[in-house]
Amino acid sequence: MLSFRKILCPTDFSDPSFRPLATADELARRYQAELHVLHVVLPVPLVGLPPGAGSVAFDVSNTRPTCSKAFRARLDETLAQFVKPDIPIHRYVEIGDPAHEMVQLADKIKPDVIVIATHGPHGT
Repeated sequence: MLSFRKILCPTDFSDPSFRPLATADELARRYQAELHVLHVVLPVPLVGLPPGAGSVAFDVSNTRPTCSKAFRARLDETLAQFVKPDIPIHRYVEIGDPAHEMVQLADKIKPDVIVIATHGPHGT
């Protein structure tokens, strides 16, 4: 018999990523599973100055907690809209490459299934 204990569902807050959240919620209820929801924030690239133009140092280390807090709040809002709160939900907000962070989390939590959206039919 098919059974899931842990379900991973990444979201990027796009419309196509909301349907899998509802599906993951339904599966978690059906199998009494934990729902693990991941949002990955793409790092902001720092554009350097041309060679010989000097240098500017940016300390972005203090922006990580603020960024994480804002995206955690957005994740909570999204979950409140698409997932009923009476199942175990674990929230993750990471900064990095979405594919890499999803694989890292999957290696860590060992989900039985990953429920993920695809790009639209035209790669959007």
